[in-house]
Amino acid sequence: MTREFTPESIYGLARSFMECRLLLTGIELNLFSLAALAPLSAEEIAGKLKGDLRGTTILLDALSALGFLDKKDNHYRTVSSLIPLLSESAPTSILPGLLHTAHLWQTWSQLTDIVLRGKRDKSGFADDRLSAFIGAMHVGAAGAADGIVAAISPGPAKALIDIGGGSGTYTIAFLKASPEMKATLFDLPPVIEMARKRITEAGMQDRVRLISGDFYKDPLPSGHDLALLSAIIHQNSPEQNRALYEKIFQALDSGGRIIIRDHVMEPDRTRPVSGAIFAVNMLVNTPGGGTYTFEEIRKGLTKAKFDRVKQLQTQGMFSLVEAFKP
Repeated sequence: MTREFTPESIYGLARSFMECRLLLTGIELNLFSLAALAPLSAEEIAGKLKGDLRGTTILLDALSALGFLDKKDNHYRTVSSLIPLLSESAPTSILPGLLHTAHLWQTWSQLTDIVLRGKRDKSGFADDRLSAFIGAMHVGAAGAADGIVAAISPGPAKALIDIGGGSGTYTIAFLKASPEMKATLFDLPPVIEMARKRITEAGMQDRVRLISGDFYKDPLPSGHDLALLSAIIHQNSPEQNRALYEKIFQALDSGGRIIIRDHVMEPDRTRPVSGAIFAVNMLVNTPGGGTYTFEEIRKGLTKAKFDRVKQLQTQGMFSLVEAFKP
């Protein structure tokens, strides 16, 4: 279906970055945590930020106009209904995900140059950005993990390996659903420490083996009957994915199953829209990543000697593909 545009709607889309930038600056400055406890004047907030009073005041007024802050008697306070979402101390805070989005602003700003030059500026994850990224992945997975596990239906599986498992959100969901299951979570050393904290808080440290490594360079531990590859294949080139599938094949026992959770694109790559946009995110953030069609995923898995490749679920980033080791 063709999307209908008007001059006004095009201008609106082109200028929508302005409201986004206001919110992201508020997030980067942690304004909503700062103004959560009590109303503060612009002078007080500028002082706490060690910022410019004029700039702070204009930003606070704009965020108030957008509905993020309440302004009364020249004092500002975070709207009460937003405190559970935007305050760093709230257990339901989505702040890590928004901080990660703020970091993406810089890489997306390179898009025109990347399209013209075919390459991007190298940018790894500094410690603060890695923490925000892993936190964002938890925020995105927390509400969906139980449903994903139910859709996968782990059945009699007893030994899970969660490759690039982040802070353990999916590992914990699997173990909750399968009391007899034990798990191995494999990720980079700094991420393993984040996972250790969350898994300990969940009281599951005796059921999870935490192994640090780089799946691009290191072999995966063997002896598993279920492998989860969640939100990983989009950051890889097809060649990187095939190499990873081969490692997972070796890590699985005969009859073991691999589950891929990611975008699965329609053949023409324009649907789902979220997947087409996410491919751009990979263009500006990775050397060779993108989003893949089912046929491309099937082909990679088959070359790695998996069989019975099937799409279990079509649901944006939460689409699921399974395959088995003969």
